[in-house]
Amino acid sequence: MLANLVLGARDAGAEIVGVFRYEHTCENPVKMFFKDTFNPEPETTLLKQFGINQIRMKSANCENFRKLMINLNVDLILVGTWKERIKKETFSIPKIATVNVHPSLLPKYRGPNPYMQTILHGEKFSGVTLHLMDEKYDGGAILSQQKVEILETDTSKELREKSVRAARKLVAEFITDLDDKIITPIAQSEKNATYFPNISGDEKMLDFKFQTSDEITKTVRALHPFLPCYITHNDKFLVVNPYSMQALLEDTGNAKPGDIIAKNPEKSSLTIVCKDRKAIRFNGLKLYKKAFLTKRFIEKEVEITF
Repeated sequence: MLANLVLGARDAGAEIVGVFRYEHTCENPVKMFFKDTFNPEPETTLLKQFGINQIRMKSANCENFRKLMINLNVDLILVGTWKERIKKETFSIPKIATVNVHPSLLPKYRGPNPYMQTILHGEKFSGVTLHLMDEKYDGGAILSQQKVEILETDTSKELREKSVRAARKLVAEFITDLDDKIITPIAQSEKNATYFPNISGDEKMLDFKFQTSDEITKTVRALHPFLPCYITHNDKFLVVNPYSMQALLEDTGNAKPGDIIAKNPEKSSLTIVCKDRKAIRFNGLKLYKKAFLTKRFIEKEVEITF
């Protein structure tokens, strides 16, 4: 999202006076320096390429940040994926507005991870919304929106990629329209609003006795790339490949939910019956292991054989 907000602003010819990354509010500054210098994220490289100043402060609500925004005479603040509640004293500073870029079709799917939730709930479309920031999470008046189609094979990774590309286009159009068009904010309909918090993490353990084939495939697609999903087999955890699973149409006969009805060692494959008596074939399974190294546990995936 960061890269596409920057690119969208540049597409519109806007002057970017600074970028404030949330990592700078919570990470050790020395650690961040070495990471940005020797192992930079693509977004960091982009900022350096364009010579954009990075703001390093403890909070968007601190007095130093507010003073900086005033001194820079900021017209517009764009917010994307920020983890602290931004107070009115901060979002009221820009001469035009503070605008949040939210990856859903508000007022539906307010909350921290709409990519995941829209797939979990079987939506055919998601989208991106630009809205005025106010004191309610994702609740400000809408400035513009764009739909994004969710394909049956999309994981949250693909949906996020499509959404941030749409965000770039929306941001460029919005900033351009500020010069020559009247933009009328539209209040969100609270009766149509939905909010979903972060998932607990328990969802990553698939339970074929209590989940249908549709629920399992949606869960795997929704959690990728944020969390891996696991199958338990012979007291081992097997990591599911979200791109190598297939719901089968054939009758599973007298097999019970949770039964393994086929194995293929060459493809590291298991076919398992779900709650609705339909089966899913999982290819490319990997064994999940934890290795003890330098006083901490690290995750490791290795190929599995049956």
